[in-house]
Amino acid sequence: MSMVKEAAFFERIVLETGALSQVAPYLRERGSRRLLLAADRNTYEAAGRDLERMLAEAGLEPALCLLAPNETGDVVADEASLIQLLLAVEPGMTEALVAVGSGTIHDIVRFAAHKSGIPFVSVPTAPSVDGFTSAGAPLIIRGTKKTVPAVPPVAIFADLRILMEAPQPLVAAGFGDMLGKMTSLFDWKFSSLTAGEPYNEQAALITERALASCVEHAREIGERTERGITVLMTALIESGIAMLLFGQSHPASGAEHHLSHYWEMEYLRRGRRALLHGAKVGVACAEISRLYHDAAERGVYPGGEPEALRQHGGQVREWLAAVPGEAAIRELLRLAGGPSSRQELGIDDELLAASLREAHLIRDRHTLLRALNEAGGR
Repeated sequence: MSMVKEAAFFERIVLETGALSQVAPYLRERGSRRLLLAADRNTYEAAGRDLERMLAEAGLEPALCLLAPNETGDVVADEASLIQLLLAVEPGMTEALVAVGSGTIHDIVRFAAHKSGIPFVSVPTAPSVDGFTSAGAPLIIRGTKKTVPAVPPVAIFADLRILMEAPQPLVAAGFGDMLGKMTSLFDWKFSSLTAGEPYNEQAALITERALASCVEHAREIGERTERGITVLMTALIESGIAMLLFGQSHPASGAEHHLSHYWEMEYLRRGRRALLHGAKVGVACAEISRLYHDAAERGVYPGGEPEALRQHGGQVREWLAAVPGEAAIRELLRLAGGPSSRQELGIDDELLAASLREAHLIRDRHTLLRALNEAGGR
């Protein structure tokens, strides 16, 4: 499946069965001999062990950094993980980093690559997030979620055999991350119209097409067929490319991501096990869709009517007509085999209400959620 032409951001993108065997020849070709592989216990078993052997057999020198889980058993992109990886980098010696894993491991590696000035190669082990190709690293710093500038990989080797064997919750999470574009694309247009935030038609179009392909193949994605996983991974990569093209996360991240980040920080504060990013985003998308349709079409507001709706109600309703309702989003999430409600995630009434009131403060974005909250009563 061909990637959009903006793949020129990368030296190589390989999405096919056997992609893992192409990593060593690529690294030899670019003259990177001393390597540092970053993985956790699960991703090491899924792909890291085989890759380590292939690299050694090719005459390269792979070192391994097995990222340690926190007290609740999760590997988290926080200070402890960042320091663990940065300590494993040998200044003047390590020539390339290799991220073997899904979203969290890539965030840790892209930050380390940025800070150390060493390129990194992406080896996804699950089609779980759209962050493989992005430049920003969402990190947890002192308990707060913060996206910091980092670097994208120089190359991506996504092996379909490995991706198809990924646990169903991770596949469903990737689908949920893509479904979140239903509300993020709306919020991006809304912020451009009402607050003059920059907009890029090409980045929006890439994201819309990637989203549409996932919706069209939702059942195949849920069944983890080769076609379904190829469509999903292609969409995730293209969504990341759209963010690179625009230079910010607007195409792929709106109020649904702010809700997700809010829930994540609260779970950390409570010492609870982390939820999968895409699982949270998919469910949050359904909650935001309900809130937005209620406000724009039924005049049900958390506080007063936002000025932006008074001024631009016709245009906002026209854009919202393209955003599926809450029930349709939940049905798609079920088709992909993932959680479709906040109850399944353990998000209680109190946490939902607090997040709908306060999540817009996480990012300086002019979403409809922000407009609704700033209209009073929140």
